[in-house]
Amino acid sequence: MATLDSIPTPSCPLVRSTSTVVPPTETTPSFLIDPKNKSYKHQYANIYFTRLTMLRSAVEERARARWDGLQSEPLHVARVLDIVKSQLCWVIGTVYMDMPLKPNVLEDIGRDHSIPAPPPREKFYCDEDSVMLEDESGRIKLVGNRVSEERLVTGVIVAALGMETPTGDFEVVDMCTAGLATFAEEEILGSDAMDVDVDFSPTRDEYVAVISGLSIGSPSPADAQIQMLVEYLTGEAGGPEDQQLASQITRLIIAGNSLSLEEYNEEGEDEKRPRKFGASTQANFSPHPNLALSAHLHDLISALPVHILPGEDDPSGIILPQQPFPRAMFGKAATFESFYCESNPAWLRVRCDETESSIPNEGRTSSSKSNHPPVTRSLLVTSGQPVLDMYKYLPTPPSSLVSIAASTLRWRHVAPTAPDTLWCHPYRDRDPFVLRKTPDIYLVGGMPKFGTKLVGSEDGSGRAGRCCRIVLVPSFSQTGILVLVNLRTLEVQCVDFGVEGLSAGGGEQRPSGDDGDAMAEG
Repeated sequence: MATLDSIPTPSCPLVRSTSTVVPPTETTPSFLIDPKNKSYKHQYANIYFTRLTMLRSAVEERARARWDGLQSEPLHVARVLDIVKSQLCWVIGTVYMDMPLKPNVLEDIGRDHSIPAPPPREKFYCDEDSVMLEDESGRIKLVGNRVSEERLVTGVIVAALGMETPTGDFEVVDMCTAGLATFAEEEILGSDAMDVDVDFSPTRDEYVAVISGLSIGSPSPADAQIQMLVEYLTGEAGGPEDQQLASQITRLIIAGNSLSLEEYNEEGEDEKRPRKFGASTQANFSPHPNLALSAHLHDLISALPVHILPGEDDPSGIILPQQPFPRAMFGKAATFESFYCESNPAWLRVRCDETESSIPNEGRTSSSKSNHPPVTRSLLVTSGQPVLDMYKYLPTPPSSLVSIAASTLRWRHVAPTAPDTLWCHPYRDRDPFVLRKTPDIYLVGGMPKFGTKLVGSEDGSGRAGRCCRIVLVPSFSQTGILVLVNLRTLEVQCVDFGVEGLSAGGGEQRPSGDDGDAMAEG
């Protein structure tokens, strides 16, 4: 007689690991636009002047440490117009890429409206591109092999070392950017924690889960995979190992594109159902995708905290920084205190609490405390628009999405191409995208594929210092991938919900790390 195997059960009840959101500090960037500064009367030139002022001292300090020891003793000139011909010098300014293929607003306005606009280009770069360096005094063209090797985009603050040629160009022999800023949080193991007997067992680690691109309401919905995702995060799916890992997830971040754009035909009308004569466009809007998203959020928030960011496809303002969703659009989910509507970009400070152990270890009972000391991590989260926009400026290869994200940290600016080719708010006296501190984790949503990399700093002796973990989060509706980031070790795991024959993934894309890190799949 056939017998059935017993269902495996954990030796003791699982307890979800917890984390808390720590209040911001004086250096924590804020991307919220208060009513006082919500004005569109200012010129966008103010952003470039403010950006140069904020980053000039950091670039100058790094340039002096790099070039002051040279035998030729290069001269530092304060302005572009102060450059002396035939003399080695260096100057600080803002990069401007003169690209013939780049969209031009004036040409768009002057074009005959009866002619349909061409489709957007995948890339802007070409052989006729030129690099300019400008400040408040003027502009000069940069030439030389070093310029092409640096792979710059518009809006980056750099110091250029070289000499002006007889033709009026600036021959560059070396370039310097601001480099990584100091990290926002202190070391995990400081002097107070060195005497603690830390248990590095993987069952004691805490994770933050990140997804992007749910695209609820799309023509090819991933409803089945989304339901599997909800059941996994709430601990209702998988075996004991899956439930153990799910219990270590302290919070979920949804990095943009939760809803899908309406699709239109060539005449601009909705393809899903005919429009009646005299009916407005709003009458054709269906609330069902938003209701489905609200229902999923309600199930998730009952189990763990959730942060949601707007994305390019979401019903939010197109200019950066995108402001948080109105909580009222999420129904009952908005009544939970553990539900956070964030701006895009968003800066989060998350502290891993010292929680009770759920697995006995060397005589400890289930009520004994874990040996992990509390640790605070800073997370910078975007929905991907800046990285995708800079991707159009650079040839690939050698550039890649993950290398572009790493460059933004070294440039100390999240979105340098705003407002040139990326819409942003016309700030007057500040640039919120300047990074005064380096985050521990940099999450970029809305990416076509998964990628990860560790970007490290160097101390005064040239040795490798702390690292920032960059994670490119792919679209869940296309890949079915959920990304888990270990808040203590910065290691990354991927849980794949792709199913053969369904819309999300179907096993076509397998996660792989750009820096050779081991990836786990569920």
